[in-house]
Amino acid sequence: MPTTESLSPAALLAVYTLALRIHLVDERFRGLLRSGRLAAVYYSPRGQEILAAAMGVHLNARDYLVTTYRGIHDQLAKGIPLRSLFAEYYGKATGACKGKGGAMHITHPASGVMVTTGVVGSGLPIANGLAWASQLKGEDRVTLCCFGDGASNIGAFHEALNLAALWKLPVIFLCQNNGYGECTPYGKATASARISDRAAAYGPNMLGVTVDGNDPEAMWTASAAAVARARSGEGPTLLEAKTFRFMGHYFGDPGAYIPKAEYDAALAKDPMPATRAAVLASGISEAELEDLKKQIEADIDDALQFALDSPVPDLDEINRDIYADPTGAPA
Repeated sequence: MPTTESLSPAALLAVYTLALRIHLVDERFRGLLRSGRLAAVYYSPRGQEILAAAMGVHLNARDYLVTTYRGIHDQLAKGIPLRSLFAEYYGKATGACKGKGGAMHITHPASGVMVTTGVVGSGLPIANGLAWASQLKGEDRVTLCCFGDGASNIGAFHEALNLAALWKLPVIFLCQNNGYGECTPYGKATASARISDRAAAYGPNMLGVTVDGNDPEAMWTASAAAVARARSGEGPTLLEAKTFRFMGHYFGDPGAYIPKAEYDAALAKDPMPATRAAVLASGISEAELEDLKKQIEADIDDALQFALDSPVPDLDEINRDIYADPTGAPA
């Protein structure tokens, strides 16, 4: 895989800053849910902060993102404003979808977050459509499509990857392989040793890569190559990022189906403290990292208060943004 540079201290800090933002937002949402101050479906990205951040630093606001209900880390890495995100979770009119999409359908085109899907694997054909539009218009936009290992076993996965390879679409299929499809271990649902091995089935236009998604340098390097490949018209990449989720499938899932030894081994390699240690070793001080954390927490406080103070949508919003002519909607 061609690369032109390695992860510099500045790039490492950029990845960690974004990952810390994801980490602290996730902590805040889980705290709000536990205390009863928020009622929403929630799928924690805990453990997958680094892979999203290492990809996000290579994308710009014009690039597209298609993600899933477990995609808050992807949305934050893509740059969705915190105020829009928090307000949407609270169902407020100032939210990314005017409070009508909710956590399962976060959309914010201004930052390139085009759709969050609630159906496993349904985002892959949508990503192809966005990438095809960019190709037809001669734009240099990249479409990033995020999904889990379970989604790689449905028909839409194969249909989307075949078409993307055939037309050399500027799309990156980022499989975040956390080892479990809901409650089913990877090995009980998938015969392939690696998801990326399937890229070979789609011909020479599709590149398959497996990387340790919890290693900031490996993930940063693989992401840089996939983005460069898509942007230059070389074709799609199936990028499989190996990772782990620490909070079960959904908020409240104790994850009893995960063997304790496996969980403990993953926790011992938690990418957040490991990356923090790497940032410190690169020359950043503890005080600087503490200031960074305080600034992010202040931004989160602001976003939460904005959401709490915002109004709920008016009743006449119920048909708006659904029908081309809201007055012609069924009574």
